[in-house]
Amino acid sequence: MNHKEKAFQKFLLLWVGDLISSIGGGLTAFGIGVYVYQKTGMASHVALVTLLSFLPTLLLGAPAGVLADRYDRRLIMILGDGLSALGPLFILFCLLNNDVQLWQIYVGVTISSIFFSLLEPAYRATITDMLTGDQYTKASGLAQAAGSAKYLISPVIAGFLLKYFDINLLLVIDICTFFVTMGTTLVVRKGLASKKKTTSTAFLTDFKEGFDALSKNKGVMTLIFMTTFITLCLGYIQTLASPMILSFSNTTTLGVVQALMASGMLVSSILLGVVPIKRGYVKVLCFSLFGSGVFMALFGMKENLTFITLAGILFFSMLPFANTSIDYLLRTNINNELQGRVWGLVGLISQLGYIFAYATSGVLADYVFTPLLLEGGGLSGSVGRILGTGQGRGAGFLILIAGGLLCIVSIALYRMKSVQTLESGGDLCLDGSSGMTS
Repeated sequence: MNHKEKAFQKFLLLWVGDLISSIGGGLTAFGIGVYVYQKTGMASHVALVTLLSFLPTLLLGAPAGVLADRYDRRLIMILGDGLSALGPLFILFCLLNNDVQLWQIYVGVTISSIFFSLLEPAYRATITDMLTGDQYTKASGLAQAAGSAKYLISPVIAGFLLKYFDINLLLVIDICTFFVTMGTTLVVRKGLASKKKTTSTAFLTDFKEGFDALSKNKGVMTLIFMTTFITLCLGYIQTLASPMILSFSNTTTLGVVQALMASGMLVSSILLGVVPIKRGYVKVLCFSLFGSGVFMALFGMKENLTFITLAGILFFSMLPFANTSIDYLLRTNINNELQGRVWGLVGLISQLGYIFAYATSGVLADYVFTPLLLEGGGLSGSVGRILGTGQGRGAGFLILIAGGLLCIVSIALYRMKSVQTLESGGDLCLDGSSGMTS
């Protein structure tokens, strides 16, 4: 077995740990989302939990990326994964001692998010450390398959367990998965050279180098800022899908529907792992985004579980193609030594759209669009004739609008010449004449 094959085997071991961690995190996310919605009956509270579980990771991602370039990336992954278990532990402690208050859930998810911020830049940079350029798309596809487990496997397990147990069991399972993922990372770490501490430059200097690496490439910056609009659109379906379905269904059905929808992501991710994209990344990106927008709009149109599930499957099936294309276009245009800090900055800029969506989606659904689409509401006689009226129709209308905006973004992205040039830049990097090193 040659060095390249051994490296990919080590990646697979790391991937197994990521898969297990994703399942455990998905159990907690599903359970907390259902618990908060059943306790309050409002989408805005669910959106706030989502915001608090995401915002610290986003804001701390850039400095965490600098740490990933200055210190041992695998050690940072272990610390981030292990310490993020403190959040579920805190929530579990509160649940076991009394009827947990909403602010305690907010604190728990925030704690977990703070430490989880260490993990993502180090994990992405480690993939670049371990693999060669022709293995990136396969690794990206498998990584997305692991990420899809929180939508595919976790909802079914969580929905079944919540019929017989409470949220406490979901938290316990999630906490146990941290030990497994830390173990796999330790095993992989033994076979890789440790990242030595950098003492010749200051922390802020490293941070600036990461920003300069992005800003000097117009195509990279354009793609990142356009991705901000993409995450804005996706954030609305992420926060409003569960309240929309729970408004006329139950937790068990929600779990099954979410799992079936996520099967589209799993199939596409596995397909990309077996048959990776080799050319035309910008075209693949734009067409997959346009398809995502169409199916997102269809997702919000009807209170029909079969229709919703089918639209959701097709929506999720588009995402791996878009994610893999973005991942490749950025990874092959960024120097390897700057990967950690650059990925942190990429996450900070591109995912600002999520922050806006999480902060506004629940409020708009509860206080603006839902009242308009209740029986007798301001839009019940117009939009309501197409979408229907009721408690979940405001969320559905918002998802439909976000889907339409995503279609517009995909068309605009396709027409940008600076983004088109990134493919030739990636070819140069893979040939070894600039940028990336294997």
